[in-house]
Order: sequence, then C-alpha cells, then structure tokens
Amino acid sequence: MDFQQLGKQFIDGEWRDGKSTKSLPDINPYNDAVIATFQIADVADIDCAYQAAYKAKLEWDKVNPYAKRDILENAVKYIEAHEEEITSIIVQELGGTRLKAAFEIGLVKNMIKEAATFPLRMEGKILPSVEDGKENRLYRIPVGVVGVISPFNFPFFLSMKSVAPALGAGNGVVLKPHEDSPITGGTLIGKIFEEAGVPKGLLNVVVTDIKEIGDAFVEHPIPRVISFTGSTKVGSYIGQVAIKNFKKPLLELGGNSAFIILEDADIDYAVQAATFSRFTHQGQICMSANRILVQQTIYPDFVDKFREKVSTLTTGDPSDPQTIIGPVINNRQAETLEKLIASGIEQGASALVQGKITGRMVDPTVFVNVRPDMAVAQEELFGPVVCIIPFETEEDAIEIANDTRFGLSGAIHTSNLERGVEMAKKIHTGMIHVNDVTINDEPIVAFGGEKQSGLGRLNGEWSLDEFTTLKWISVNYKQRKFPY
Repeated sequence: MDFQQLGKQFIDGEWRDGKSTKSLPDINPYNDAVIATFQIADVADIDCAYQAAYKAKLEWDKVNPYAKRDILENAVKYIEAHEEEITSIIVQELGGTRLKAAFEIGLVKNMIKEAATFPLRMEGKILPSVEDGKENRLYRIPVGVVGVISPFNFPFFLSMKSVAPALGAGNGVVLKPHEDSPITGGTLIGKIFEEAGVPKGLLNVVVTDIKEIGDAFVEHPIPRVISFTGSTKVGSYIGQVAIKNFKKPLLELGGNSAFIILEDADIDYAVQAATFSRFTHQGQICMSANRILVQQTIYPDFVDKFREKVSTLTTGDPSDPQTIIGPVINNRQAETLEKLIASGIEQGASALVQGKITGRMVDPTVFVNVRPDMAVAQEELFGPVVCIIPFETEEDAIEIANDTRFGLSGAIHTSNLERGVEMAKKIHTGMIHVNDVTINDEPIVAFGGEKQSGLGRLNGEWSLDEFTTLKWISVNYKQRKFPY
C-alpha cells in the first residue's frame, strides 16, 4: 500500500485525479511531511460517483447473499494481512499512536464482521389483512445509495461504521472523508473493498473540500441517506440540507461527557479509567471525558492521584511505542485549545497541570476550581484538556452532568453497581457506562446521542434499520367487492 497510489480519487472503480484545478496536500501533523497530494474532486466528480454507485447497486442486488457475506469477510482478511501498513498510515496521517492504531483497527474488523451478517438478515414479514383472501408482505430492501461524510479523529473506524453496514445491507456508497484524513478515512477503505471484490462502482471515494463542491454532496438527488459524523455545528447544517431535500440524515455529533466518581468508588481504578477516557488519541474523541465530577469527600485524594498519573503521560512522536499523546490534527485545533485554556484561566479556573503548546503538540492541562457555567465546562474539549469539578450529593452530580447541550456518553464509578445504574438512568445521554470508561463502542450495541449529540443509532440491528427501508406488497388471492 503506497501513499501515492492512495492519493487519488476512487470513482466508478477507477483510481484517478479529480477534475478540479485545486490540489490538497495531505500533511503529517507531527513533522509536516507531505504524505500525498490529491487533485480534488469537483461537482462533476460527485455526480459521477453517485451515478456509479446507483448503477453498481443494481448489480449488487443480483449477488447471492452468501457471496456478499464472503466479500465483506474478504475485507477483514485484507486488513489482517496489511495491519502493519495500516498502522503506519494511521500514525503518519493522523498523528495517532501505535496504541490508538491497534485500538482503531480492532474496532474496524469487528464492525465489518457484523456487517458481513447483514446480507443474511434482510428479513421480511407476512401479516394478516382485514380483507378476506388477502396477504400483506413486508420486504426489507436497501435504501439505494448512501452518502457518508466522516471526521478526522477516528476516520478508519468512523467511515467504516457506516460504509460496511451500508454495503452489507445492499446499498451503493459514496464516501467523502475529512480533508485532514483522506487516506485513512477514505481511499484506504476504497482499496480494501476493491481488493475484497465488491462490484466496480459500488463504493466510491471523493476527496474534496466544501469550497469546491458547496452542498452538492448532500443535495444530489441519488442518495437517500446522508450519514455524517463530526461537529454539532456542521451536523446541524447537513441535517437541515438533507431534510430539505427529503433525505434521511444520520448524525453522530459532539459530546461533553461527564465522568462521575462517587465516594464509594475505587479511586485508583477511577484514576486509570478517567485518564484513558480523557487522553486517548490526544482527547480527540467525541466520547472523551470533558468533565470529571468527584464527590467532595474524596476530591482531594482523587486530585492528587490524578495529577500524579497525568504527569507520567509522554507527549511526542506518535511512531514511538512509548508515546501516549501525539499531535493534534491541525493548527486550527491547537489554536482553539489555546484559546479555551486561556478563557478558563481568565474566568477563574486554576490549572492544576498546565502543559505547553508547541505547534500541534499540546501537553495535558488539568483544570480545578471550575464552575459548571464556564466555557471549559460547556464546550467540547477536543484535545488533552480536562476539568475536575467537585459535587456534594448524587443529585448535584446529576444536575451538573445534565447541564450541557450535549448528550453522548458518560461514566459513573461506584462500588454499588445498581446505584450506578439508577443514577445513569437520570443522565440525559445516549450511552453511559458504570465502572468503565466513557469511550465505548461495540458492533452489536446501539450507539448514538441525545440532544445536540446526534440523531439515529448505529451498530447491529440499528444500522440495518438505518440503511434499509420496508416495502409493503399486498397480494389479493380473490376479487374484492366494491361499494360502487
């Protein structure tokens, strides 16, 4: 797998340059090396990709479901045979550590394995009728073509989270990866499914930017579902454009997860879990713990142990197996974090740990003396920055946890598991985990958020529902009597 080979558009089964005159350099965020340079796709390329997916979907319809399953399983075999090369791509293009790469690749393989079962699960129903001699049949059928827009943080997985289930459910797909991750989130996936044996044109990858194509990717008449993973601001806009054009939006958006530690929790374990929940992949995960809420009686003890743990985290070259925190993805992210840290201090928060920011390298910052209304407690902290907030009672913790426009993930630590479950029910999130980390995703469990964290659910039967529709066909075995 060579970077230059993957530095092309993948449209209608062909690797080629986009028709735009503009180019997009794919930059290694750690050392500024140019990995590949893309000639970006224009509106005509978007149309070509959607047309190809539509035509190929008609061919995919004719493929035996067991053969479809085998093709998807071939994709897993290809990944396993090229795992070291894919790890290298994740490290170089995303600034991901080798630990992060292994985590992401494992998620991808499990997601494809689940999607490989979809061709055998396109089940319908036969229902009775109010009319004598009539039968009602419900057929589960593919929606047709799915447009997928993926982010830069876990692009291999978050692209595959929609691409593989959409293909498994019988659809054509056009994938637009983020401009900071065009290979990991885009052309790498095109290569995997090309080698796996999907029909030519069934999966297309277009690398472009919004200045070039505007709303063309969402407005195009062919796709019936637009699956977007990214920021709440952009997701809101995409959802509105999709609905305006009578397409179903599937939105996986931002988060502001609360990691709650009750006084009866195992503090040492909570420190470990909170550290993983915040600093994995530099905190660039929508489920990352932004706010650590600690019951007042154990607050001093937790703060001391958490500061000690964070001080051991190594920042540096993501290709070094010892590195825990690599670079953030681009200069804009680093600048945003710098402004958020400054605003936190200006509003009265204290930096228990304040790391320096050098280019895209952002050392950990840990805030205490944080009020729930501060920007650092209200905004998604997409980097290695975290707030620790004390609370008195369980009711206080619930109120603070719910004081956000987001509702994605969370965690509660307690020695009383059922107490944790009852508390979890009162927190307005799509997902929450007792005695675990905030970062969880499993291939057969419903994944999605509440409030401004998204619309819809993915994984398992929920992905099958999102990427299919039901068609009612009735059969009348005898003639009906009409009133006139």
